[in-house]
Amino acid sequence: MSTGPGAESSAPAHTPNATASRKGSMFSSLRIRNYRLFATGAVVSNTGTWMARITQDWLVLSLTGSSAAVGITTAMQFLPMLLFGLYGGVIADRFPKRKLLFVTQGAMSLSGLFLAALTLSGNVVVWHVYAAAFFTGLVTVVDNPTRQSFVPEMVGPDQLRNAVSLNSANFQSARLVGPAVAGVMTAAVGPGWAFLANGLSFFAPLACLSLMRTAELHKAPPRARGKGQLRQGLDYVSQHPDLIWPIVLVGFVGTFGFNFPIWLSAFADDTFHGGSGMYGMFNTLMAVGSLAGALLAARRRSSRLRFLAAAAFAFGVLQIAAAFAPTLWLFVALLIPIGILGLTVNVTANSSVQMATDPEMRGRVMALFMMVFTGGTPLGGPLFGWLTDAYGVRLSFAVGGLVCALAAVGVGLALGRAANLRLKVDLRRGHRHVEFVPRERLATAA
Repeated sequence: MSTGPGAESSAPAHTPNATASRKGSMFSSLRIRNYRLFATGAVVSNTGTWMARITQDWLVLSLTGSSAAVGITTAMQFLPMLLFGLYGGVIADRFPKRKLLFVTQGAMSLSGLFLAALTLSGNVVVWHVYAAAFFTGLVTVVDNPTRQSFVPEMVGPDQLRNAVSLNSANFQSARLVGPAVAGVMTAAVGPGWAFLANGLSFFAPLACLSLMRTAELHKAPPRARGKGQLRQGLDYVSQHPDLIWPIVLVGFVGTFGFNFPIWLSAFADDTFHGGSGMYGMFNTLMAVGSLAGALLAARRRSSRLRFLAAAAFAFGVLQIAAAFAPTLWLFVALLIPIGILGLTVNVTANSSVQMATDPEMRGRVMALFMMVFTGGTPLGGPLFGWLTDAYGVRLSFAVGGLVCALAAVGVGLALGRAANLRLKVDLRRGHRHVEFVPRERLATAA
């Protein structure tokens, strides 16, 4: 959330969040009633969403027998964000966010119920799944920046970083539960019931939104309709290095470093010969690491950009190490810290961008953030799929890690330059070997 003009005055004077502003607790933002309702609804709908993702892939595979068809389904879901993501931010800034969430969450419920009806009646064909995936992607274009920019309205600036971290923990918890429930339900009663559960799961956030106390929200005034608002958002980001560089970094990490479905499935099948059970274990370990990373991030009191660059660098280095791990157990041991660091990069970038953005621009800025982070999936997936097929998964994984590490170094140097800092290397014993120092201090020391 911005510290600029109007950021503090938007908070109601009678809000009961004074006790919630105390920092240091891993779950401090849950003391705020509105956010507690939001998180409760989200954990239910997130679980339903993960159930639908797993069931959707299984259904497409069973209908077509083609892995390429599964890839098309994924592309259909992410392509709208790549094409229209910035327009979603304009809409999020133009309308009251709580009311907009009623629309988007209701639309996602209809998508799940649509697939459930077709599947349970035995009339589903693969293009129905494609259409539902594309429709869900279109709704996500608006829903994602609206949810992201609604968080500061619920918790205020003091608890923003903690709330962003808990949102990620919420999502990762559902990632652990949803696929397991979907597997059991699909095996017991069929995929249609899993889709039905997903459609009904959105009634939880709808109910929780209706129970919120609107007088306690830190409302940002909706942006009036006008020309050039999309360009205005891009210009705003380009003029703020503390926004543009974290967005650039998560773009590299999202496109080149988050292709785990390709890499982990190849390691499970081709490298360690463990099959689908081993692939499931790999995903579970990554989810555990991501959940741990989100909870650890919730305890941190600040979102330093140099910490973001360091975490992205370590994320890339660990990927390179895992790529050439000679044994299964070393590879497995590296998956949890990789999950921790990947989630740390996402949470740190997300919270730092939100806190540096003026409230009236937040929807457009977060739309750009999500478009860059998730919009790279349709680009990075085919590239690293080809690298894996042509040169092997170890080289593909290592290249992804190398690009992330180099991007982190480049962004770290750019941030240092923007802050008038220079990298100082001192190999003398008892001195700090590598650090950023003010340019004037370095010149004086020389």
